[in-house]
Amino acid sequence: MRSPTRSRSSGFTLVEVLVALIVLAIGLLGIAALYVDSLRASRTALLRTQAIAIASDLADRIRTNRQACDSTACAYTGAGTVTATCENTTGCTAAELAANDIYRWNQTAATLLPGFVGTVEFAVGTPNQYVITVTWKEPDIETDSTFALTVYT
Repeated sequence: MRSPTRSRSSGFTLVEVLVALIVLAIGLLGIAALYVDSLRASRTALLRTQAIAIASDLADRIRTNRQACDSTACAYTGAGTVTATCENTTGCTAAELAANDIYRWNQTAATLLPGFVGTVEFAVGTPNQYVITVTWKEPDIETDSTFALTVYT
């Protein structure tokens, strides 16, 4: 007589399924970490691009209004002021236009960059030299980020 034999079951065991789930979970966590890193990098790239655009905007304003600076002072330094006559095309001196430009530049940049601080340093020479510095606070980074642009007129 034959003794009843156990038939070997085919398929996966519970241990194999658990190992597969663990491997899958580790893979998905890796993908999620890469996704978070890519979001952080794209945010950083966006802020840097905005900083470059902001500095270039003021450089163009300075090049357009070269009369705002003479051998002793420059109206493109400081915080600037709003000049009502500079909001239209008539009745605005070069210094008033520069003060209005720097004020509007500071306002716009503060809305685009978190923790924005902008400075313009002027050095008399041939040609005159301006150093436009844009500083902002990157989220999740302790030190401030800075972009500096040198303009010669």
